[in-house]
Amino acid sequence: MKYTTYAKWAGIDLDSMRLEDLMQALADFFLQSGFRGRARHGSNTSMDALRQALLRLLFRGGFLSEDELDALRGDNDEISEAVMRDLVDRLIERLIAEGYLSLDDVEQLANGQWPADGRGETSPKSDVPVRFELTQKGLDLLGHKALRALMGSIGRSSFGGHDTDKLATGVEASLGSKPYEFGDTLNLDVNATLSAAIAREGVGVPINLEYGDLMVYQSEYRSACATVLMLDCSHSMILYGEDRFTPAKRVGLALMHLIRTQFPGDSIRLVLFHDSAEEVPVSRLAEVQVGPYHTNTREGLRLARRILMSQRADMRQIIMITDGKPSAITLEDGQIYKNPFGLDPEILDETMREVARCARAGIQVNTFMLAADRMLVDFVKEMTAICRGKAYFATTRNLGQYILMDFLKRRKTTVR
Repeated sequence: MKYTTYAKWAGIDLDSMRLEDLMQALADFFLQSGFRGRARHGSNTSMDALRQALLRLLFRGGFLSEDELDALRGDNDEISEAVMRDLVDRLIERLIAEGYLSLDDVEQLANGQWPADGRGETSPKSDVPVRFELTQKGLDLLGHKALRALMGSIGRSSFGGHDTDKLATGVEASLGSKPYEFGDTLNLDVNATLSAAIAREGVGVPINLEYGDLMVYQSEYRSACATVLMLDCSHSMILYGEDRFTPAKRVGLALMHLIRTQFPGDSIRLVLFHDSAEEVPVSRLAEVQVGPYHTNTREGLRLARRILMSQRADMRQIIMITDGKPSAITLEDGQIYKNPFGLDPEILDETMREVARCARAGIQVNTFMLAADRMLVDFVKEMTAICRGKAYFATTRNLGQYILMDFLKRRKTTVR
């Protein structure tokens, strides 16, 4: 006999809430870049910060309907702190259980910090605050959502490998056949092979096949592309009342998702440049923030060139996103020479030498400028002339469209 179990209605069905929509709504929180005075070193990865973001989203961001909010209110027409905490913690537990987030210590989840009142104070129950990380699944979801939004605005829906005007032998037989050569995939064109043998010896049984009779199908050659995404994270990216770094990170996530899912033979690496330059794992892109202050373009290009030279790929490119002219270089003794005023001749010369090295290595540098500063434009013009790259003036609104369209256009590059 079947039984039905009834439970008291708690006001909202959390199990039916789409976590994908919740993650998308939290994207700005996950991608914070230090804008409006946020600290650089990962303060937005604490469990308390996540709880606060969920509270704003649920109770002030319109994520819950008025009926759902009314169901949560008590006799005094207020939503109690206990109800809010229970609701938010259950959502966090679902995000962890579904693999979107991970904790540095799961056992501390119930002992983390929680606001004592509405003024943002905290009542610490543990000396060490609990911190979370976005998992690969969480990053993939944010990248997928960003990619869909960007490609939807330019009318693209599907992609393949990087097409070239070369032909190769493979399983996908989309074109004619050719005589077999050593190293070709032995995807035999039986009809053409037999026809070649008959043309050589005439009709007869048995048909004697020779090496020169073998014909194999041709398919379009798909090239591989190695990409380094160079992100300027100097402080100018969040100054002057505009956050330019968060949109750049969002585009980076979309590009990485595109390459990982649609171009599995490609590779993408991430380099940040500021006073110096450093490679950061692509899995850490979401938590990267701005700082220090200056723009060491030369050091970023040098690191990117070394990374690309270690990659076995037909095409190598650097995608550089910046909003300022070079203002620093690393000297031979390791010290950093800085000059934020004008185009310093020494900084410019050293940077152009590195651009020339990239050009000699066959690396194309495509620059996306987020500012129309005259000195930046002059620098980029000279740089693109040396490396035969491309330069675009973009805004935070159309940056993603420019980058993705440029990446896809390279599918027609000739491979020699």
